[in-house]
Amino acid sequence: MSSERKRVKLFSISRLVDVVRIPPNLFGTTMKTAAMNILKEKYESMINAEMGYIIIILDVKVEELGRLTAGDGGTFHRVEFDALTFYPKLQEIIQGEIVDITDFGAFVRIGPTDALLHLSQVMDDYLKSDVKSGTIIANQSGRTLKVGSTLRARITAVSLGKAASMGKIGITCRQPFLGETSWVEEEIKNAASGKSDDKPKKKAAPEAAAPKGK
Repeated sequence: MSSERKRVKLFSISRLVDVVRIPPNLFGTTMKTAAMNILKEKYESMINAEMGYIIIILDVKVEELGRLTAGDGGTFHRVEFDALTFYPKLQEIIQGEIVDITDFGAFVRIGPTDALLHLSQVMDDYLKSDVKSGTIIANQSGRTLKVGSTLRARITAVSLGKAASMGKIGITCRQPFLGETSWVEEEIKNAASGKSDDKPKKKAAPEAAAPKGK
């Protein structure tokens, strides 16, 4: 498989080239339909170290003249196809929704996958994670995060493997103008008016190692 990619932020359209085998039971359909079904099964939901997460196959062009192999009833065709991909880039600012609260932090949905927001990367405050109620509570400021909260964060760790279970992303909110949406709006308002924020100050996040998966 070879590829070329046109990047637009985290999402991009990638042009891929491959060879597909069309089995005899699909000879009754058009080659494009057969190739599309085969490519969807092979590539969609795949994680690739170069392209990131392959979300969906968009279009395919099939060479009509195929190749035969002795003892094989199928035909082999060169195909070019476009795929929508998602590649998490270090230091990129993202926006996502909290989908799960754990003892050690929260998982935030970004694009087609979830990123780990560890408790230590939320803010400079003592935090308590209440898994039963699905909330994270800050002791000093009283601020909370819960399932369904939207937030802005920075990507600090990316590890992409060959299997879906090996894709891991770490994020932080411990920088100015990051965090839950209402916190960011408050910071922007205070900065515009010249007021100081009496909430716990966010410190720059330390270098983060690739997070462990769920």
